[in-house]
Amino acid sequence: MAAFTRLPDLALRGYGGAVIAASDESFAEKEALVRPGRPAFQAETFGNKGQVYDGWETRRRRTPGHDWAIIRLGLPGTVRGVVIDTAWFKGNFPPHASVEACEVAGSPSPEELATAEWVEILPRVDLKGDAEHHFEVHDEGRYTHVRLNMYPDGGIARLRVHGEVRPDLSLYDGLSLDLAALANGAVVTGCSNEFYSAPHNAIAPGLARHQAEGWETARRRDEGNDWIEVRLAGRGVIRLAEIDTTNLLFNAPGAIRLRGRDGEGDWFDLLPHTSLQPDTPHRFRVGEARPVTHVRADIYPDGGLARIRLHGNLA
Repeated sequence: MAAFTRLPDLALRGYGGAVIAASDESFAEKEALVRPGRPAFQAETFGNKGQVYDGWETRRRRTPGHDWAIIRLGLPGTVRGVVIDTAWFKGNFPPHASVEACEVAGSPSPEELATAEWVEILPRVDLKGDAEHHFEVHDEGRYTHVRLNMYPDGGIARLRVHGEVRPDLSLYDGLSLDLAALANGAVVTGCSNEFYSAPHNAIAPGLARHQAEGWETARRRDEGNDWIEVRLAGRGVIRLAEIDTTNLLFNAPGAIRLRGRDGEGDWFDLLPHTSLQPDTPHRFRVGEARPVTHVRADIYPDGGLARIRLHGNLA
């Protein structure tokens, strides 16, 4: 698996991504491109449009040109790699694809995006049927939308757009915000264990629908404890910590401790060793008013967290 896949999928539906336009979706809907999870398939399940696919599929093109889909990134940022997945498309996959990107402020319509300045971030590449294709992207631009082109037609199950979140925090001038939110540019810089689920889930948008959408560690068999470290969206002062163990019924930590540091300075307590309850959203006022750039959450001894929210103000 390519290293860039450890970065968040900027286009994921659960992060606010959406497929807002496509040249055609005669056989299977465009929205499938950004669904979470692996594509599903059941042979010989036919609807009015033919075999049912968990992906985007266009009609057989009888005119010049190629098909395309425009995706709004839920998390604007710099793209480090894309995954084009043709899972289950064996006799109807496109032989080639490319990806373009643009940056447009606000909430542009498909018509407005048609006149945007698009940059090719992945030149035309070869595809195989029923396969995941990983392509690194070498472009430092900040983008809000991508356009997936397939030549000339066919089916693609998923598009993953992995990268680094680069939000516009000027919207929060004079306001408080969640300094630990992935959507605001925070990132997990380390954790002790990610056996069951990825650590960046803990700072993902929205609420976890089940325990796999949070961060969960293996069971510890020693005297230590598990931890996760987050680089905040910006240097700021934390006023309120939300520690959510929702969906973690028998695998929630017994307690938590939060520490912060400013740059490369020493760690200091934001929240002392504090008991947690299973399947519960906890809220704790933070009394220490010192600016921090990083926060470390130690959980005792192991388990999982659905979400970590650290509300405060940019310093």
